[in-house]
Amino acid sequence: MELVQQLFNGLVSGSFYALLALGLSVIFGMLGVVNFAHGAFYMLGAVGAFVLLDTVGLSWWFALIVVPVVLGLVGMVVERLLVARLVRLDPLYNFLLTFGIALILQDVVRLRYGVQSQPYSRPELLDGSVNLGLFDYPKYQVFVLVFSIVVSVAVWLVLTKTRIGVIVRASTERPELTMALGIDVRRWVTPVFGFGIALAGLAGVLAAPMRAVNSSMGADLIIVIFAVVVIGGLGSVFGSVAAGYLVGMLSAVGNLYIPAFSQSLVFVLMALVLLLRPAGLFGREEGVRA
Repeated sequence: MELVQQLFNGLVSGSFYALLALGLSVIFGMLGVVNFAHGAFYMLGAVGAFVLLDTVGLSWWFALIVVPVVLGLVGMVVERLLVARLVRLDPLYNFLLTFGIALILQDVVRLRYGVQSQPYSRPELLDGSVNLGLFDYPKYQVFVLVFSIVVSVAVWLVLTKTRIGVIVRASTERPELTMALGIDVRRWVTPVFGFGIALAGLAGVLAAPMRAVNSSMGADLIIVIFAVVVIGGLGSVFGSVAAGYLVGMLSAVGNLYIPAFSQSLVFVLMALVLLLRPAGLFGREEGVRA
């Protein structure tokens, strides 16, 4: 019983990993950019929800729609004004750029709200618990899990069942081959970058009622998300989502049986995957960028 409940906890944690890794994966696949600012935009999603509630009294449901859209537009501006200028240079330049953006965003939030965590209550409609048969579980966590699965499936359907989605997925997973077929990959870069940032913001809004809303919440998570993307396969959309839920459950089981070592299990898994399958669980060797 305790193991089953802990696995369910892992799926809920994996919901955040999956959404963040999905956004990070499509950005890397199309641009070849390791977006170190991804965690900062996740943090901004949570802070944005808090600001809307604290300053103008707008509900969490409103933030769930508005904050990801706003951050997605901000991401598009960042890509056009900054990232695009360095994309033809050594990838290290954009890594340093996004790392600097992350530090600036964290310091701006820290300057305004300090280092203390800001409280954010759960939506009244999702307060309380629900009976899952074997145990009662917080209603909000169940919503987060279901919502993340719905979003992941919706993104997968768009990427696999629509013409635009197929072009974006091909540009993400095999950009060189896509360009060789005469498709202008560049026109999709900016909206895809914004889409990836919007997913990070969405994860942040979902995290606000569960996690401590503070300036460092993204920095504490981004290294794990990088590991998730590597485990799933760089540029693999499905792999990022699957690895997100897998890592969530692995960490939860580790917390149950070997709590002192649980944080390291993710990186042990990453090392094993890289040894046995360097392209990741669902990646393709020819699609991996140097």
